[in-house]
Amino acid sequence: MNKKQTPIGVILAAGMAKRLRPLTDERPKCLLTVGQRTLLQRTVDGMLAAGIDELVVVTGYRGQMIRDFLTQHYPQLQIHFLDNVDYANNNNIFSLWMTRPFTEGRDFLLLDSDILFDPQIIPTVLKEEGSALALNRHDLGEEEMKIVVDEHNNIVEISKTCSIEKAIGESVGIEKMTADYSAALFKELEQMIEREGLIDIFYERAFERLIPQGHTFRVVDTTNLFSIELDTVEDFENAKQLIPAALYD
Repeated sequence: MNKKQTPIGVILAAGMAKRLRPLTDERPKCLLTVGQRTLLQRTVDGMLAAGIDELVVVTGYRGQMIRDFLTQHYPQLQIHFLDNVDYANNNNIFSLWMTRPFTEGRDFLLLDSDILFDPQIIPTVLKEEGSALALNRHDLGEEEMKIVVDEHNNIVEISKTCSIEKAIGESVGIEKMTADYSAALFKELEQMIEREGLIDIFYERAFERLIPQGHTFRVVDTTNLFSIELDTVEDFENAKQLIPAALYD
């Protein structure tokens, strides 16, 4: 990573989180509270602690609530808000594509907005040389975004459908892109979105397509740092029980 340039933080928060209903009937998933803070607050606080003071936030479902929350709680931050108007009909690959004016050819840190995690994961990933991705090692099933690596710890496959036997763990949903990687990423996204119409898939498909072109991530094992993705009501209830006491506030 170019040490002279502080990476910009990117938070994707457009989704409807249907599987979390009724918890998300009146608010977006990232504004659900675990402990004393919302998921979004925890994410932004973690970025601030790591020295990131410029954000791009892509909203959609209940987007005004997210904008109001961030502008009220973080008036000191430079935040670029983008509205994914058609959030009901596209996926996070389109939200990532929307950030192009602010992130193409620049170092940036990408986070999904539905992760409850130890904020130490952020500096752990940022200090890794080159593009890097946080990994959690645990027993895998069909739903996880699984990762297969080569002998140098570089990702050779990342998908929900790759071999459970070959996979070493699950992507946490926190990735650092170098400027070179982000330039290649948006070139590939342009092909996928504008020419192929691939708007309703996960952005990890773009990561996979870049691997044969010589662009990949080094895995950063953050298994010893707490993280959990909140997809269902059960996940949310489990998270409230599993969150370490030191992270509760």
